[in-house]
Amino acid sequence: MRLPLLALALALLLALSVEAQQGHDRLSALVTALGAAGTDAAKEAYSDSVKLALRQALEADDAFSASFDDVKLGRVDAPDGKFRLFTWNIAYADGHHRFEGMLLVQDRKRRVLFELRDMSGTVTSPTAVELGPDNWYGAVYYAVVPTTKGGKTYYTLLGWKGHSTIETRKVIEVLSFKGGVPRFGAPLFGEGRVRRHREVFGYSFQASMSLRWDAAGKRIVLDHLAPSRADLEGQPAFYGPDLSYDAYVWDKDHWLFQRDVDARGDGPGKPWNPPPKNR
Repeated sequence: MRLPLLALALALLLALSVEAQQGHDRLSALVTALGAAGTDAAKEAYSDSVKLALRQALEADDAFSASFDDVKLGRVDAPDGKFRLFTWNIAYADGHHRFEGMLLVQDRKRRVLFELRDMSGTVTSPTAVELGPDNWYGAVYYAVVPTTKGGKTYYTLLGWKGHSTIETRKVIEVLSFKGGVPRFGAPLFGEGRVRRHREVFGYSFQASMSLRWDAAGKRIVLDHLAPSRADLEGQPAFYGPDLSYDAYVWDKDHWLFQRDVDARGDGPGKPWNPPPKNR
C-alpha cells in the first residue's frame, strides 16, 4: 500500500531536516577542531574542511534562514537580507594570520556564493583602494551597519585583524555591490576631495581595543589609540587605548570623525576623558 503523497512529502522534509542538522553539527565540530589544532598543517587542513562544509551548507535551500548560531565563526547578516558573510582566521606559529571568508548574496531572484581570498600582504595602501573577492583585505567581521548614499546601500563592517606577534589590528570596512559583484572599500572616510576607503587601527598585541556600533547613539565608538611614549609615535605595535574615546557618525554621504566623545551614555555628549595636552 502506497503512502499518501502528503506523508511522502513530510517524510522527505524530515529526512532533509535531519541531513541539514547533521551537516551543521559536522561544521560546528570542524570549527572547534580548527581552534584546537596544534600545528600549521593541521590548521590549514581543518580550515579547508570548514570551507567545504560551509559551502555545502550555504548551497542548501535554507541557507538564508538557517540559524548557524552553533557555528563559532565570524558571521554578519545584512539587516535587509542582502547577504550572509562568514569569516575566520588561521593563526600561524610565526604570528601571522590568514583569513578566510564566504559571502552568500541574494542578487534579485538568484543566489551567488563568493569565496573571499585574503591578499592582505599585497595591499600596500589599504586605506586608499577598492578591492574585490579575489584580493580581499581579510578580517573577522562581527558587526554590520547599513548606510545609504545617492540611493545606493553601503554596508559598513567592523572587524578584527590579527597581524603579527607584536601588533593587532581592527578594521572599519565597507561592502557594496556593483552589478551583483561585491566590492570592498569606498571613499566614505575623511574630509575633502580625497577620502579613505577603509580605516585600519594598529595597536600592541598586549592591548585590547574597543570598536563597536552604538545603536542608541547611531555612531561607531572606538578607543583612541596613543603611543606608550612620545618617541614611539608612528609605531602601532607600541600603541594602546589612552582612556579617551572617538566616534564616527554618518553625515549624509560619509562617516564624520568625532574626537573625544562621551562614551558613558547612549548618545553623543561632552568629552569623557580630556585628551593629553601633547595632542
